[in-house]
Parts: sequence; structure tokens; C-alpha cells
Amino acid sequence: MQKSSESIYTLQFALVCLSSFLFSASFNMLIPELPAYLTAMGGAHYKGLIIALFTLTAGISRPFSGKLTDTIGRVPVMAVGSIVCFVCGFLYPVLTTVAGFLLLRLVHGFSTGFKPTATAAYVADLVPVHRWGEAMGVHGVCFSTGLAIGPAIGSLITDHFSIDILFYSSSLFALMSIVILANMKETLPDKQKFKFSLLKISRKDIIEWRVIPATVIIFMSYISYGAILTVISDWSGHLGTSNKGMFFMVFTVTSLLIRFVAGKASDQYGRIVILKISLVLLAVAMLWVGLAGSSFSLMAASALYGIATGMLSPTATAWTVDLSDPEHRGKAMATMYIALEAGIGIGALLAGWLFITDVSMIPVIFYCCSGVTLLALLYLQYGYKAKKLV
Repeated sequence: MQKSSESIYTLQFALVCLSSFLFSASFNMLIPELPAYLTAMGGAHYKGLIIALFTLTAGISRPFSGKLTDTIGRVPVMAVGSIVCFVCGFLYPVLTTVAGFLLLRLVHGFSTGFKPTATAAYVADLVPVHRWGEAMGVHGVCFSTGLAIGPAIGSLITDHFSIDILFYSSSLFALMSIVILANMKETLPDKQKFKFSLLKISRKDIIEWRVIPATVIIFMSYISYGAILTVISDWSGHLGTSNKGMFFMVFTVTSLLIRFVAGKASDQYGRIVILKISLVLLAVAMLWVGLAGSSFSLMAASALYGIATGMLSPTATAWTVDLSDPEHRGKAMATMYIALEAGIGIGALLAGWLFITDVSMIPVIFYCCSGVTLLALLYLQYGYKAKKLV
């Protein structure tokens, strides 16, 4: 798609940002309450699967969403993701066994397997190439605002009403995202009509090898996020934090603030420089989370974690776009998100396996996350040889 204006602030860009905000709030408002919900059903030993199953299907669906994004269009694929969230919100109160809950987590994962893949390609279509970093940063602000508001709202709804009302609220947010998508213009020039043969995936449809350097960093850095999603509610409660969503609120607020400048800085100074700084901050933040001895200390560590991720996320996404072939942008975004979901899933599984119900193991989990992040920094410093970067 030809970019007729140098400005990124268009109606279509605003719509995709608003849709992403509602979508991220929809699925993330459930996260703080699900561990306790699963425990009440007798599934305490399966806490690690809450996130791992979700990310498993998200990762499996990426090659399909990437191919469909490059064929039938960006908007239809975004709509599929929001529709899955809408339906799942109504099914949680129905499937009230441990097996039913875990099955639903598998299905729910398809939502993030589809929408973010197509959204990233849509944003890249809309804006000038030299402002990709800035655009990813601004869009990330909106997505992350949903991530911040979602858990806080989720805990409030559960405390004042019930867990079932929380599930229905999740569906409502997803429905609003769908309504917005219905008013968005397609950016894929030569889109095809959907046919079932498009769901046939070959090996060449799964991975965009040109973006592997970016996906290595994304995979290793998001292991920490998987661990956070799995055990931070228990760690927060142990340290005296009453609102389980407060950690998410703090780190997302600082992430939002830094995103306004991080993406633009990566456009100006280069992706690698900003990524190295963010990885150092992320390693320190994970160490701090493990060492925290009070709620205040944990919230301070959360703020640093937000700064690190607020710098890393838009920069890594823009770097993925830099390395990709425009004709296979959907596949490139899918490859990036496969790495992201794999990192989250492995982090969640390892955290759940180490933790179960022993709070004393939680610091060890975050020390390990800090070590993995330092390995990512070493790869960027010594393992990757840059050719020419934006």
C-alpha cells in the first residue's frame, strides 16, 4: 500500500490502536484471577498451564494467521482474534471442571495467535518506513494500556461482583473491538477470497528466516514475562500487595511512558543500541523482583521492568519489520510472535514447575530469568553481526 502521507496519525491508525486496546484488556483482565479460580476447582498443580496452554495454541496458529494475513487481508484475520475472545468469555462460566477450563485456555490462545499478527502487518502498511519504530511504539502504548487496565479492572470486578461477571466483561471488551474492526479499511492490495486450501501449511509458510536474529532476542526476553504471568500474583500477595493486578498496572504505566520515546529513539539511533540497553535493564529488573522484600520494593522493580519492556517491545518489532520481505510481512510477524509465545510458554511452564505452592522458590525463578536475559545480551553483543540496520 502506498503511503500518501508522512504522518502516522490517521483515522485508520487511531482505529487499529483503539481496537488493540480493547482486545488486550479483554484477555488480560482475566490473568490475575485465573490462578485462584483454577485452585478453587482443585487444579493448583496446573497453574503453569494457564499461560502455557494459551501460548501453545497462539504459537501453533501463527503460521496460519501469517499466511492468511498475506492472502485474505489484515482486517479479517484481526477480526478472528477478537471473535475468539468474545466467545470464550461466555464459555468460562459453563466449563467449570479443571479439564474444561484447560481446554478453554487452549481455544482462547487462538485469539492472540491471530489478531496481533495481522495488526503488526496493518500498522507497517499504514506508516512511512522511516517511522516504523515510532508507530510500533505508539501502537504499543495503546496495547499496553489495555494490559495495564485489564488486570486492575479484572480484580475490581471479581472483588465487587463475581468471577462470572468478569468473564462476561471480557466478552464485552472483545465485542467493542470487533465493532471497531468493522469500520477499518483493508491495506492488502491484492487480497484473495478465503478458501480452505489456504489453511494448508508447508514448511516454507512457517518461518521467515530473514527475521531470526530478532526472534532470538524476543524469545529469550519473553521467558521472563511467562514467569511473571504465572507466579507474580502469589509473590505480590506474599509481600503484602492486596490488589493482584497492581504489579501489572505499575509496570505497564512506566512502559507506556517510555514507549513514547523508545520507538522514535530506535529510528534515530538504531535498533541494536536500544535493544542492548533494554536487555540490561530487564536483567536488573528480574533480579530485583526476586530480591524484593516488601510490596514497595516489588512495585519499584515492576517500574523498572516496565521501562525495559517499553524500550524492548517496539524496537524488536520494528527490527523484525526491517529484516522482513514486504511481500511476506504477515509471515515475518507470525514468526516473531511464534518466538514470543514460545518464550512466554516456556517461562510459564518452568515457573509453574518450580513453584507449584512453595513461595520460597519464586526468587529462584526470577534469578533464572535474569540469567536468560543476560544470555540474550551476549548473543546481541557477540553472536549477531549486523549488516545494515535502520
